[in-house]
Amino acid sequence: MIVDALLGTGTSGVVREPLATCIAMANESKARVIAADIPTPGMRADRICAFHRAKVEGSMVIDIGIPYKAECAVGPGDLLLIPSRNPKAHKGIGGTVLVIGGGPYQGAPWLAGLGALRAGADIVRIASPVFEPVPDLIYERLDGERIMEEHIDRLIPLAEQSDVVVCGNGLGTESHAVVRAVAPHCKRAVFDADALRLPLPAGGKETIYTPHGGEFARIAGIVLPDDAMGRARAARDAQIPGTVLLKGRTDIITDGSRVRFNRTGHSAMTVGGTGDVLAGVAGGLLCHLPAFEAACIAAYGCGRAGEQVAAERGEGMLASDLVDRIPALLFLRGG
Repeated sequence: MIVDALLGTGTSGVVREPLATCIAMANESKARVIAADIPTPGMRADRICAFHRAKVEGSMVIDIGIPYKAECAVGPGDLLLIPSRNPKAHKGIGGTVLVIGGGPYQGAPWLAGLGALRAGADIVRIASPVFEPVPDLIYERLDGERIMEEHIDRLIPLAEQSDVVVCGNGLGTESHAVVRAVAPHCKRAVFDADALRLPLPAGGKETIYTPHGGEFARIAGIVLPDDAMGRARAARDAQIPGTVLLKGRTDIITDGSRVRFNRTGHSAMTVGGTGDVLAGVAGGLLCHLPAFEAACIAAYGCGRAGEQVAAERGEGMLASDLVDRIPALLFLRGG
């Protein structure tokens, strides 16, 4: 018997020597050829033994002990995707985030900004009509009581200068024209809360939308079922252009093809502001990760932070309590 384990799934191009001769000899042999996972290109296979899952048609699947939950649920292993900071890094290398929000709800953009800082962003600006004395955040003052169309010319350059824009936190219902005007100028973006309205802000591959069930129904026109699998199918098939982080008892993260589930969190996280922290954390991670991976890790990290806070404070949790838990969970692998 010959076990074919010459090449892996990333193989491309023409097989070169000495492998070409090895394949020819195996094909001429009278021995049975057993391929591991996938046959080497050009080599015959009498049987294909696939580890965990079939990669090609006709495979016999061999259980090697990987639980399917490890595939579909976000977990601490996802934290390994976060890139390490170069010891010679200079200020700004961690990314620049702009948060656009506030007016009717003044604390929301500031919570999002702190979330972005704690998720590794170096510089976070808050463009808002409302000031709060948070020295770690840069305040970009907008005149008036709400963000309106007269602010567009100010906001577009700020968006263009930022690695990521987090938009919608505490914005209210009267600023959607501003959101839509700024959206095309964002390199990467997280749209949350009041930015989740139709017409949906133009996003792209590296855009994250973070609706709860009601907001999802508003932008997708779909009333979600109660079961997690039904919610996942609805989110996946909604044709929303980007990554959707559908918040709930079980968070659903999908980019329209892949789907992951996040089961961390606590019932005390129903307190106002936790979604703002999540949006900010997602924005900070989006500076260095693709949207799907950033959304998965943000959901997991914020949920674990909520579990830790709830273990100490129960139902008396504040959204701001989550913020200081984030760095240890994300960067010290405290999950």
